[in-house]
Amino acid sequence: QVQLVESGGGTVQPGGSLGLSCAASGSIFSRNTMGWYRQAPGKVRELVARIPYGGLPNYSDSVKGRFRISRNYANKTVYLQMNNLQPADTAVYYCNLLFRTAHYWGQGTQVTVST
Repeated sequence: QVQLVESGGGTVQPGGSLGLSCAASGSIFSRNTMGWYRQAPGKVRELVARIPYGGLPNYSDSVKGRFRISRNYANKTVYLQMNNLQPADTAVYYCNLLFRTAHYWGQGTQVTVST
């Protein structure tokens, strides 16, 4: 079993920055992909960014150039640095770990961008 524990999030004004982190524990196989998804009210969950084991990150077009994903292999943690946040970024952000075809999810953390 895999557990993902997220931290970070909160409320920020437009143009501000926030950071998220997600620590994985349990039966983790190393060659996995870790990433972040988000779900806004009334919308489907969408990919924000992901980074495969030993690979390069990829981003959704809506966050490219503003968000940065990174991971620490030693402590099995993935990070998301979010800059120049906009109201459209308001959503619940979920940490994700993908190994082969199995998806594991964190509990979600709220990010609100508002004046």
